This record gives sequence, C-alpha cells and structure tokens, in this order.
Amino acid sequence: MDTKTKLISSAEHLFDRHGFTATGMDKLTQAAGMSSRTLYKHAGSKTALISDVLAERHRRFQRSIEVDTVAALFDALEAWVRVEGCRGCLFLRAQGETGGDTPEIADAVRTHKAALYEKIQEIVSLETGGRHPELAEQVLVLFEGATATAIYRGVDAIVSARAAALTLIHQARA
Repeated sequence: MDTKTKLISSAEHLFDRHGFTATGMDKLTQAAGMSSRTLYKHAGSKTALISDVLAERHRRFQRSIEVDTVAALFDALEAWVRVEGCRGCLFLRAQGETGGDTPEIADAVRTHKAALYEKIQEIVSLETGGRHPELAEQVLVLFEGATATAIYRGVDAIVSARAAALTLIHQARA
C-alpha cells in the first residue's frame, strides 16, 4: 500500500470513528505511522485530507450500490453497514461538523448525494418501466432514513426500510 493510500485509509477510519473535529493531525500521524512532515506532504491540509477521504469513500460506496433493483439496493446498504458499521453517513457528518462552510467538503457531499439520487432514479425507472421522480425521492428518504436509524436500531432499520420501499415499488407497478 502506498503512503497516500495508507494515509487516506487511516484517516477514514479515525474520522468515521471519532469525527472530523476530534481527530487531530497528531492522531492521524500516529495511526498512519508517519511523521507530520510526511502527512502534510501527502495530504496538504486537514481539509484536503477530508476531501480525499470523502472521494475514496464515495468511490467505494458507489461501487457497492451497482445494483439493478430496490431490494438489491437495500441489501447493499445492509452489507455496507455490516462491514463499515452503523455510525451514520460520513458525508452528512462531515457537512454537520463543518456547517457546510468548507467549499471542498460541501462539494464532496453534494456530489455524493447527487450520485446516490441519480442511482436511485435509475433503479426506480428500471423497476417500474418509467421515470417516477416522486417515487425515487421516497426511496431516497427511506434509504437515508435507514442509514441514520441503523445507528441505534442496527440492520433492522434497513430491513424495515427495504419492505416499505418494495411496497411503494409494487404499488407503482400496479
């Protein structure tokens, strides 16, 4: 694993576990096993590192939801939560901790959420045979709600959201 990849992986783990604000550069250097000079050489700044972490997280998450059905979308979310844990959406947490005032982070959040919504629109269209923006919005809300609710209810929240989404899809087909 190259230095930059190791740094991003270590930073993602710490940011996800402890938050962006609470994770100082000293914790990052220790976790990545590198000097602060090396860290700054590869990261530039904490904001740049957060942006890199979010870009990598986006890439991995998008790959995990390359599915064609609503059921498979929620299955992918369940698998993600089982592997990554139930701490909520890292993008929304970044937005919350920065108040949306850091352009690079706000852009990363917008890009991620737009791609998620686009994927859901694509899946809903495949499942129903046409564009249904309102239904896609409802599935998005169920998906995001399940992500947040899984923090305190675990994967049961995802199972419930999947059932509700499938009911909506079934109704749209009828």
